[in-house]
Amino acid sequence: MARGKLSFVGALMVGAVLTACKADGDPLATRNVSPGRNLPEMTMGSGTTSTPLGRATFGDPTKEQFRITRKTGEWSIDMRSSPQFDVAVQSIVFQPNGQSGWHSHPGPVFIQVVSGTMTFYQADDPTCSPIVRTAGQGYLDLGEHPHIARNESTVPAENLVTYFAPPGAALKIDQPKSEHCPF
Repeated sequence: MARGKLSFVGALMVGAVLTACKADGDPLATRNVSPGRNLPEMTMGSGTTSTPLGRATFGDPTKEQFRITRKTGEWSIDMRSSPQFDVAVQSIVFQPNGQSGWHSHPGPVFIQVVSGTMTFYQADDPTCSPIVRTAGQGYLDLGEHPHIARNESTVPAENLVTYFAPPGAALKIDQPKSEHCPF
């Protein structure tokens, strides 16, 4: 019985994916759904391989606020959350010309470029200026604006990505293509 339910759910998911594509097979491009209503043009990621490394919830659900404060010499850090948060880590490899698609996050994301070169663009930047990071450098995305990550080089680039998010939240939220960038 459980196998039959699983097959039914699988069939529904396949149907939903097929319905979300235009007849010519292009993923989620602008199209009329009903008179006067258009869906925004979305970009799909391509040329990437993601490997989840772990996800855990931190905090005490019985307390209103989770707080960590630490000071060592001149350095200090103060983290707060109400009440809990998830930390998720994944490795993402971008092949040459690979890109994430325009997206946002529900919270801050710390991106470490482990190897290669990555270029980031913010959807709200009217000049579509590249933000380039190379191996050993980091990029902080606060999650407030849609953005895209691209490997514009000729060699693979690997990123180690750490997400801070509400418990159980989706880590990546697809967003419409930026009006300021040609891609």
